[in-house]
Amino acid sequence: MPTIVVAYTPNEQGEAALERGIEEAGLRSARLVVVNATKGEALVDPRYLSDSDAPLLDARLAEAGVEHEIERDLSGDPADIVVDRARELGAELVVIGLRRRTPVGKLVLGSVSQRILLDATVPVLAVHV
Repeated sequence: MPTIVVAYTPNEQGEAALERGIEEAGLRSARLVVVNATKGEALVDPRYLSDSDAPLLDARLAEAGVEHEIERDLSGDPADIVVDRARELGAELVVIGLRRRTPVGKLVLGSVSQRILLDATVPVLAVHV
């Protein structure tokens, strides 16, 4: 069965990526692997999927009728984690959410989405919010 990886954060960008990932999984009869990754100090990071929110996300995906798996990873750089997971799983697609950033914001803060776009070895579907 084909696999689609969704880079998920519990915010507007992550929700947009998840919704499109669900659509793509239905169109491709694919399994969805939702990857929520943040750096090691991220238990207080709002981009980390909390223990109380993970079951709600799982129920939502089950209700959508999508074969799925949810992975949370605090082991390192989020972009590397998503790209590595897509490669390890032999994913056919990665779905990410994008938000508008200023050029200075991109330079100073970097961009996980930009790195995934540049480093992924499979097609990346970028959903703009």
